[in-house]
Amino acid sequence: MAQRKNYYEILGVEPDASNDVIKSAYRKLARKYHPDIAGESGVEKFKEVTEAYETLSDETRRKRYDILLGIFNYNKSTADRATQKEAKKAYQQTARQEEVFKSAERQQTSAKKEDTNNFQNIFNEFLDGLKTKPQPQPKPKQKTEHRPINGSNITTDVVISMLEAMSGVSKTVNILSTQECTNCHGRPFANGMNCPVCDGKGVVSQHKKITVKIPANVKPNSKIRIPSEGNKGSYGGKNGDLYLNVVIENNSNFKYDDLNVLFTIPITPPEAVLGTTINVPTSSGNVSMKIMPKTNSGQKYRLAGLGLTKGDKTGDMIVTVNIEIPKNLSQEEIKLYQKLQELATEGNIV
Repeated sequence: MAQRKNYYEILGVEPDASNDVIKSAYRKLARKYHPDIAGESGVEKFKEVTEAYETLSDETRRKRYDILLGIFNYNKSTADRATQKEAKKAYQQTARQEEVFKSAERQQTSAKKEDTNNFQNIFNEFLDGLKTKPQPQPKPKQKTEHRPINGSNITTDVVISMLEAMSGVSKTVNILSTQECTNCHGRPFANGMNCPVCDGKGVVSQHKKITVKIPANVKPNSKIRIPSEGNKGSYGGKNGDLYLNVVIENNSNFKYDDLNVLFTIPITPPEAVLGTTINVPTSSGNVSMKIMPKTNSGQKYRLAGLGLTKGDKTGDMIVTVNIEIPKNLSQEEIKLYQKLQELATEGNIV
């Protein structure tokens, strides 16, 4: 005959313990061995603790169990305390539950046949109750049992041009972040097994596209914060934030000077001598600017109000003209330059 479990020892209480004591002991052990806390090693112990509590917390089932275990005087009134103490002492000295059970059977055989039948009926009902009652399953972890954990922040670069930095632009960025597992909904341990989707982590990594607005007049290496677009928080914790590090493409033609924007534009020698009209890219689009005749290389033109804005102040765009000789000159163009050189030499003769 298999050795019977001692539910009192499993819960760590005395056989005469009150319902409140039994309930308190069960709560402590259930928290300790819950699979979400103890992992897979706590599954069997959790089931055993739950089985003991469900038997001892029910008055009818506890009486039947006490009869099977040979405990007859523990639930009497306080008027019979001496008898209770002796029964408790005898119970504690019993080394094995099987010996207690066999002793109870020997006592029952000396009684009347009707009493024996009653005992057997109680025994059968108890066994039937254990067989038919479904075993408790580990309960899903409640978020309130854990301290909220905030998600971590994500930092990534967003590359824009100088003109986009001046005028502002919307950019779509692709980020890799951790999000709550849609299969287990953030519970790393469910139904006694690790979630097959997240492998018990409760979160999964996934790419996500986010469209962000880059404000006008943004400076290089500026940080733009997008709230709650970082990694997912756990147990009710807040999501992390997304930080965009603004990288402005290197463009030697554009530079900053406080609120002023410095722009260098090349022109040809004929344009410098004769004058011309050129298009200058600004934050408001291309602006036509007139180059005066006989313009020297390095000469500056100021476009008022087309620089950066900060508060109620707005800078200017300062355009520097740089005269450049075309690299691929035709023979006819070279002859014309030679003619110009001859004319310039003749003009210098006194």
